[in-house]
Amino acid sequence: MQIKLTELPGRQFKTVLNGVIEQDRDFKTETISDFQTVTISSPNERQAEDLVFANILVKHTKSNAIVLVKNKQLLASGTGQTSRVDALRQAIAKAKSFAFDLNDAVMASDAFFPFPDCVVIAHSEGIKAVIQPEVQ
Repeated sequence: MQIKLTELPGRQFKTVLNGVIEQDRDFKTETISDFQTVTISSPNERQAEDLVFANILVKHTKSNAIVLVKNKQLLASGTGQTSRVDALRQAIAKAKSFAFDLNDAVMASDAFFPFPDCVVIAHSEGIKAVIQPEVQ
């Protein structure tokens, strides 16, 4: 497979109900060195690699998005829900429907978690590391 390299404009336009929004295109692909651990325990090397992969996937998924990854494999995603809790529950149910083992998986969100509920739910399912955008 070969990807044709094309120059993308720096601005993008999206239609919304009764209008259009204009926004800057996000060209950055984060790496491990861009991340900051804010918890007592740090992800191990495999988890860090999975977090990078999960972060790329969730960036290109419809919001509110939750992505579950293990061993550089997408296990499931929860997308387009009215809450991040619902998106996480959707992703967990989807992963379980395919009999994927969530123990030691990682989770990525396209927005920060204002409450601990998703992290608590993820932990109860065996998910060991979480990545979210920095709170601005």
